Amino acid sequence: MTEAKTYTGGCHCGKVRYEVKTGIQDVVSCNCTICMKTGSFLAFVPAAAVEVLSGGDIVNDYQFGKKHIHHLFCPTCGVRSFARGSMPDGTEMYAINVRTLDDVDLGAFKVKEFDGKSL
Repeated sequence: MTEAKTYTGGCHCGKVRYEVKTGIQDVVSCNCTICMKTGSFLAFVPAAAVEVLSGGDIVNDYQFGKKHIHHLFCPTCGVRSFARGSMPDGTEMYAINVRTLDDVDLGAFKVKEFDGKSL
């Protein structure tokens, strides 16, 4: 496992900012309809590892399908920095869109494909 590091990130306009402490080894590329259309690369982390620094009170929530995940996005620029939901065991988690982290080399991560389209 990669050593935990503190990352900051946020949306394009800067209204939504967050900090996450995690060791990112892999990113998930999901082929479900929303991930395909938004181009998200995801890292799943426990909710306790994430601190929303600003904009948590303004994000819009979009849900679809079984409505298990809250796809949150900035109402000004539309960027999806993260989503919230629960892991299969019920643990609260965030799905961080690694593309919204500051100063991160996406090429440094192994990409795992996930067939969300079949769910």
